[in-house]
Amino acid sequence: MPKHYFNRLERLDYLIRVKGTGAPKALADKIGVSERTLYDYIEILKSLGASISYCRCRESYYYETIGYFNFHFVTDTSYLEASN
Repeated sequence: MPKHYFNRLERLDYLIRVKGTGAPKALADKIGVSERTLYDYIEILKSLGASISYCRCRESYYYETIGYFNFHFVTDTSYLEASN
């Protein structure tokens, strides 16, 4: 999977967290995808457990529950320390 895919998901996650997405068309332009692809990305985040809604007054998507995604590999060496 290309790196830009994850970069777009991270950007989408950030904009949703700060409630700064704008309307769907504007959001699609912000992350560099078509509106149809944007809806696919939102569905991916939902399938991973995010409760995403849209506020028509603020014209922004938002998380109903506080949280975020981390699409980077995180090194955890604690299991090495436990075995010593």
